[in-house]
Amino acid sequence: MKFAFILYKYFPFGGLQRDFLRIAKACQDMGHTIVVYTMGWDGECPEGFEIHTHKPSAMSAPKRNTRFQHWVQQQIEANPVDIVVGFNKMPGLDVYYAADTCFEHKARHLRKSWYKYTPRYRHFSFNEDAVFNANNHTVSLLISANEKVLFQKYYQTQEERLHLLPPGISRDRRRPENADEIRAEFRTEFGIKDDEHLVLMVGSGFKTKGVDRALQALKGLSLAVRAKTKLFIVGQDDPRLFRAQAQSLGINSQVTFFSGRDDIPRFLVGADMLIHPAYNENTGTVLLEALVAGLPVLCTEVCGYAHYITDAQAGDVVPSPFHQEDLNRRLETMLTSNNQKQWQANALSFADTADIYSMPERAAAIIEQTAESLTQSGVTR
Repeated sequence: MKFAFILYKYFPFGGLQRDFLRIAKACQDMGHTIVVYTMGWDGECPEGFEIHTHKPSAMSAPKRNTRFQHWVQQQIEANPVDIVVGFNKMPGLDVYYAADTCFEHKARHLRKSWYKYTPRYRHFSFNEDAVFNANNHTVSLLISANEKVLFQKYYQTQEERLHLLPPGISRDRRRPENADEIRAEFRTEFGIKDDEHLVLMVGSGFKTKGVDRALQALKGLSLAVRAKTKLFIVGQDDPRLFRAQAQSLGINSQVTFFSGRDDIPRFLVGADMLIHPAYNENTGTVLLEALVAGLPVLCTEVCGYAHYITDAQAGDVVPSPFHQEDLNRRLETMLTSNNQKQWQANALSFADTADIYSMPERAAAIIEQTAESLTQSGVTR
């Protein structure tokens, strides 16, 4: 069958984009043809994918999104497919991969009262309703049990339309047999001494991921610990605002920003712990990537995958409501604790036993089943 995959933008280092690619390849491995519609593709084109790009000219994101959606509809009408799979909320989807959190919940509880009267609210609210409304047919692939509850609260979406997937951590994130050698080479390359702490932060979208909180936590360490601690921040975003913050805090010499990279496994092995103090995070795939690499984690409770850190006993979780002083204290405690080796052992044991790798295959199976149902029902596009 022919599957249409839609996402606003592809680049190699985004969590949603990586999930899209792995699911699409899993569908391709099942023998299906993959047609992609996107506003922009930055990176290598997978063999066998048919990729179409179109970025409309518009002054605002809502207008650009709407024009792109209309273009996609026209393309599919001219070149029919068996199923339409979206990775951003929009009308006309048969399957939606829910990487984003519930917009309506955020609009009601994290925005000012006047926000509901803005064009931006109307656009994103309409798109979310088009996916989850009880009168629609779209099947959703969910990666967070918490968000499932919220979608059903606001839209009364039928249970059979919501499929909760297991995590889908790439096995190349597993700690390799020569990890000690890789770690030594990595720390030599970046000038990290044996008695220094390297704290790692990974994620595109520095504001949402809480880079400002991580910088403040580094500043909040005791002088002796701070003097031996460095922070590496890796992600596809503009670091200028946060470089200025580090400068104002007097810690710029201890903070290094990297753009998105394809050698994250080296960083996971070379660091001493991962910090992820996100303001909002549907899942937090990097938390599990750290665990399977044997890297202890400090994250906020709002992360959908935070419970895995507790389950694995491989780090610490900052409870809600968030307090900066609490994060600072927990960071210092982890850096000075004698539990690092035990946390690593717990993480690697968890990696060997937990079902955290099968998401792409499970998602592909549901997409295929949905496509077969649409075909049997005589639905045409």
